Amino acid sequence: RRQRQMCRRDRLIPVENQVRELDPKLLLACIAARRGFSSIIGARRDMEMRIDGFPRAIYLSKSMTVRSLLFFQAAVKYGHDIITWDEEALVHLPPDTYYSRRLHPRAIRYVSHLFAWGEENAELWRGYPHLPPGIPIHVTGNPRSDLLRRELHGYYAEDLARIRAEFGPYLLVNTNFNHVNAFGPDMNLFKPVKRPGQRPRFGRAARGMSRAYAEGLRDHKLAVFRDFQEMIPRIEAAFPDFTIVVRPHPTESHDVYRRIASGCRRVRVTNAGNVVPWLLGATALVHNGCTTGVEAFELGVPALSYRATVNEAYDAGFYRLPNALSYNCFSFEELEDTLRRILEGRLGPPDGEERRRLLRRHLAAPDGPLAGERIVAVLENIAAAQAASPRDGFFGGIERRLTSLGLSALRHVKTLLPGSHNRPEFQRHRYPGLPLPEVAQRLERFQSLLGGPRVPLAVEPVTETIYRIRVP
Repeated sequence: RRQRQMCRRDRLIPVENQVRELDPKLLLACIAARRGFSSIIGARRDMEMRIDGFPRAIYLSKSMTVRSLLFFQAAVKYGHDIITWDEEALVHLPPDTYYSRRLHPRAIRYVSHLFAWGEENAELWRGYPHLPPGIPIHVTGNPRSDLLRRELHGYYAEDLARIRAEFGPYLLVNTNFNHVNAFGPDMNLFKPVKRPGQRPRFGRAARGMSRAYAEGLRDHKLAVFRDFQEMIPRIEAAFPDFTIVVRPHPTESHDVYRRIASGCRRVRVTNAGNVVPWLLGATALVHNGCTTGVEAFELGVPALSYRATVNEAYDAGFYRLPNALSYNCFSFEELEDTLRRILEGRLGPPDGEERRRLLRRHLAAPDGPLAGERIVAVLENIAAAQAASPRDGFFGGIERRLTSLGLSALRHVKTLLPGSHNRPEFQRHRYPGLPLPEVAQRLERFQSLLGGPRVPLAVEPVTETIYRIRVP
């Protein structure tokens, strides 16, 4: 009975980057609600700051870095169980750098279960020297990949029609230069220097990297960034019948792309909505080592990796998967020629058994039950023995209150620090929010596609950025 009660706990589902995470996590909440479980979903920072106000729940963390440690320590004091996947583990850094950057030996001790994108992700975690003995790793896939499956394409039918009506035929250019063109300069690999000749200090993006690795990655990314700035107007000139839609990484600054667009007639810059309908509507995708190259392959959209600058230490060690699933173009002339062959129908999307085997190692749940269904099934069976310490007791209550006050004070201080991810303007950039009726409408669209008996769902506001989804 105790185990059943634990499995009926709320799911706390934090969302950091709205355009990337909200839709797949709404799908997960919808699946959970249809099986009788309520979920609380919304802005990660808001949820973490209010963790003391939620009943004991299962918290679905998206990372387990050093920045997670303080929150994990507070969350378990309030009786929450922490399970985790890593949003960055599909296209990841080389193992040693990934471990020091994305995993923290103390933070991971608070995690009871791990959910892997695919077998490659699971093997990566198994190689971590500080992996707690016996921690279960479930190769379920990720709800983000569910949205790539054909049976769910209808979820974006209205978005796709609106995009096509506004932009007409377009080529999609996805960028991932958040290491050198971040929303705030202190969030890059290195902070700006105050005096010429001064040795730059690490920025937030370099956390967990050696200085040599970070400097090399910075130099490579800056070179590729320059290539893309030169390529965008050239590709517009080469293909006058197409709009060029530039979609920056969710944590990138848009300024440089807007400057380029101001000097062009058919270049548009937008980060609106999830990337899936933008990929479905695109004639082709141009990227360099971007996760969208993986998503395009799964959707059957031609993807071209523009590699006018090559550094195999980073391209093969960091960006191997998306580049391997794309046509690699090592000059603008090769990019232009490959695009023309695609547009003229002489070349289809990249394919082949070797590519498909590679993808299946990295991305589980291509058919059968959705990744979200597999995850919810595991959550139903989490053992009661993994529950956090009880909340009862006078002194325990005082400790939790002091923890809450300390956590809130620290969060407030961090909002004032240059380059902090907690600054209000950056939080609004990553999570602008969604009106409650639109949340309900998105859940209704998912229900119509999932099939089976229709379940009435209630969507209730918790805060302006957090919603509770449950069966009435």
